[in-house]
Amino acid sequence: MMGSSPRLLATDLDGTLLRDDRSVSSRTADVLARMSAEGRQVVLVTGRPIRWLSEVYDQLREPVPAICANGAVVYDPVEDVVLRTDPLSPDLLAEVARRLRAEVPEVTFAVEITDSREMRYEAEYPVHRPDMGCRLVDAPEELLSAPAVKLLARAGSQDPDAFVTIVSGALAGLAEATHSSYSGLVEISAAGVTKAAGLAWLCARYAVPAEQVVAFGDMPNDLPMLTWAGRAVAVANAHPAVREIADETAGSNQEDGVAAYLEDLFPAT
Repeated sequence: MMGSSPRLLATDLDGTLLRDDRSVSSRTADVLARMSAEGRQVVLVTGRPIRWLSEVYDQLREPVPAICANGAVVYDPVEDVVLRTDPLSPDLLAEVARRLRAEVPEVTFAVEITDSREMRYEAEYPVHRPDMGCRLVDAPEELLSAPAVKLLARAGSQDPDAFVTIVSGALAGLAEATHSSYSGLVEISAAGVTKAAGLAWLCARYAVPAEQVVAFGDMPNDLPMLTWAGRAVAVANAHPAVREIADETAGSNQEDGVAAYLEDLFPAT
């Protein structure tokens, strides 16, 4: 539990900081800018790939570091450089795909490669944002030929909590499996790669201990980060598993819950 004023503010994006239309409210942008101006480090911690961050940075007053792909990529937007990456190797991807195809024959895959600047996908995989750096592969072998910071798995209409349990069981510690939406998508990372691992690495770089971190989240992929941080805050719309472990609950993402919480924690002078 946190014993001193937070020095670093870590927040998830979709469903937490962003409204349902993917917008950052002016209130939220102003509060985050004030946090930075007052000397507190703001970090975005998201399942999103790098290529989806420009639409967020365009709405913020200034760019702030981001931990992407559920902890596999640490990104500096000022220099447009990746500080750290922890991908699944081609051999590991092939073994994960083999196990999942055996367990769930109808499963289809996509991969985030080149530090999440490009997505490759199979013909059967449903792509919701095809204009965002996505490419259909000609053969399954091509899908698994390059290191990937995240493997995405779908199998038609699935209960996400049940599906991630099946995937986790099939992988048996070989890789991490989680989900960040209710669409039936399971996100797979290398073993030990979580939002907590990425955030811990960046906090060590800043010499900020876990007890001086406040983290905000809404979905199961946020659980490791929220458990690691000194103060865990769930937004009101969060998944039940997140609300259960959180130290506190803020307003919903539609109500600018993160901004309101920070306004109360750090009143403007």
